[in-house]
Amino acid sequence: MRRYELSGPSMSKPSGRLFAYASLALSMSLVGAYVALTKPLALVLPVFLLGWLRFGIGGIAMLRWLRKPAGEQPMSSQTRKLIFLESFLGNFLFTLCMIMGVSLTSAVSAGVIMSAIPAMVAVMSWLFLKERIGPRVWAAVACGALGIGLLSLAQAGAPAVQENSLAWLGNVLIFGAVLCEGAYAVIGKKLTAVLSPKRISAVINLWGFVLMTPFGLYTALDFDFTAVRIEMWGLLLFYALAASVWTVWLWMTGLKSVPASRAGVFTVMLPISAALVGVLFLGESLSGLQVIAFAIALAGLLLATVPAHKRIR
Repeated sequence: MRRYELSGPSMSKPSGRLFAYASLALSMSLVGAYVALTKPLALVLPVFLLGWLRFGIGGIAMLRWLRKPAGEQPMSSQTRKLIFLESFLGNFLFTLCMIMGVSLTSAVSAGVIMSAIPAMVAVMSWLFLKERIGPRVWAAVACGALGIGLLSLAQAGAPAVQENSLAWLGNVLIFGAVLCEGAYAVIGKKLTAVLSPKRISAVINLWGFVLMTPFGLYTALDFDFTAVRIEMWGLLLFYALAASVWTVWLWMTGLKSVPASRAGVFTVMLPISAALVGVLFLGESLSGLQVIAFAIALAGLLLATVPAHKRIR
C-alpha cells in the first residue's frame, strides 16, 4: 500500500522545502483574498456568468499550458477521470458553492467555516491516500479546530449574520466548498505524480469552462454588460487570474513535494486572508477574540512545518 512521505530531492533541501511551503501559503492567501472579493462581484454579476467569465479569462491566459510536453506520458483513463473530478469538485462545484455562499453570508463568516479545511484535508488524505499523519500535523489540525470554535463564538452575535435570513444557507454552501477543497487537495496529490502543475492547471480550467458554458451563455443573453462599472471589470480580471491560474499553479507546485495532509494545514491562510480582506476593504469588523483565533491557527501552521530536531544517538 503506497504511502506519500516527505521524500525526494526537492524536500531533502531546506530551500526546496521552503519554496514548496511558500507556494502553498501564497496560493491559499490568494484564494482567501478572492473569496472575500467575490462578494462585491456577486452583487453585479450573476453567479453562473461570473464563473463562466472566470474560466474563460483563465483559459485564454493558459492557452500555451494546454500543449502536452514532449516528455509527458499520454494520460491514462484513470488520470482523465481524476482530471474531470478535480475540475468538477475543485473548480465547478467549489466556485458555485463559494460565490453563492459568500453572497449570502459575510466574508468573516466564510473564513470561520473555511477554517475547517485543514481537518477535512487531513481526514481525506488518511482515508483515500493512506498517508501516515504524524502527531504534529494532528496537533496543527487541532489548533485549526480550536480556532474555528473561537471564531464561531465571536461571530454568533454579528449583525451582518442576524440581518440576513438566508445566512444559514450561505454557511451550508461554504461548508460544501470546504468538502470540495478537501477533495481538490487529495485528487491533486495523485495528479502531481503524473502531470506537471502547469498542465494540471490548464486542463482542469478547460473542463471548468466546458461545464460552466451552458449556464454562462444562458445568463449572458439577458445581461446588460454596459451596466458594470470599469472597476468591477478590473476586479473580475484579478479574480479570474488568481482563481484559475496563479492559485492552482502555486498549489500544485507545492503539493508535488508535500504530502496532502501537511499541505492542508496551509489552508488556514485562506480564512485569515478572507477575513483580513473583509475587514480592510469591505468594512467588516474583526474582534479581539477573532485575532486570538487566527493566532492559534498560525501557531498550528508553524507546528506542522518547522522541522523537528533530531535526537543524537
